[in-house]
Amino acid sequence: MARQTLEVADIFRDHGPAWRDANRGHLSLDQMKVMSAIERCRTAALGGHVARCENDACGHTLIAYNSCRNRHCPKCQAAASRDWLEERQGELLPVPYFHVTFTLPAPIADIAFQNKRVVYGLLMKASAETMLTIAADPKHLGAKIAITSVLHTWGSAMTHHPHVHMIVPGGGISLDGSKWIAGRKKYLAPHLVLSRLFRRLFLEKLVKAYDAGRLNFFGQYTGLTDRARFNAFLKPWRKADWVVHVKEPFAGPEVVLAYLSRYTHRIAISNRRLVSADQHHVAFRYKDYRADHKERWQTMRLTPDEFIRRFLCHVLPKGFHRIRHYGLFANGNRTANVARAKELLRAPEPE
Repeated sequence: MARQTLEVADIFRDHGPAWRDANRGHLSLDQMKVMSAIERCRTAALGGHVARCENDACGHTLIAYNSCRNRHCPKCQAAASRDWLEERQGELLPVPYFHVTFTLPAPIADIAFQNKRVVYGLLMKASAETMLTIAADPKHLGAKIAITSVLHTWGSAMTHHPHVHMIVPGGGISLDGSKWIAGRKKYLAPHLVLSRLFRRLFLEKLVKAYDAGRLNFFGQYTGLTDRARFNAFLKPWRKADWVVHVKEPFAGPEVVLAYLSRYTHRIAISNRRLVSADQHHVAFRYKDYRADHKERWQTMRLTPDEFIRRFLCHVLPKGFHRIRHYGLFANGNRTANVARAKELLRAPEPE
């Protein structure tokens, strides 16, 4: 396979040493490890193996260097995605699937940036609890549903934009476990109902985290250590609309798997979006959602320092799980729940 002409690793190797020196004391250990892993990935620094043709007349030799396997590395995510999707194949149900997105408002996202482990976790828990609660309500579905959630922290231009993508089967097992209840064909639940419950649950959890002393504030938000200021900061967001987007369902196991692969192991930017790089600028393609549909893909130019800074903004805390399963897909009873769902749906076992 031909090597990608320009890679994030090239930018890190060319500009990383100077950037590290200029930002010494402001980099986390996790960010430094990510930079090092990407720079060394598939190079002699990580070792490798040699394949040689057994035919003495040929003797062709191929040297393959080892991968870093870091979850932030652009070169390592394709294989990880394939392995993960292969494991999920047996869990697919013969029903339509919905794609639901939960997004934090920008000022709340700023608090999340300063408290990644805590607030990202609250975002994933609150969004899942919202879906499970609404689905269990007999006014909407009256069933226990399955959820696969994936956290993304970036927009197309690598700015900080934390949101959760969910893939949800269109239906669930009745609360008494006796039957499968199919969801509505066009939507999973009313947008406004999801938005308001998500807002309430997230803010309740955020306040509890604040009361427990789990939040830290820096820079322009230092004053939020004062409870009165923190309450004033949250006040307008208790009534504002929070973005929850539900796409129309798509059907078929192959379509679901292809769709999942676009989200599960994606990182802030892939190598294929890079256009050029020199001493002054890094150019890459991004999608401008405010532009006309035919002209959404634009080219952005950043200084190498700003490109590296934006990339490293999205390094997750060590041990943080960005892919999580809830409801019927919760790890404890997933196998039994999937088997029961297939039984109720009379679904054939996959070959």
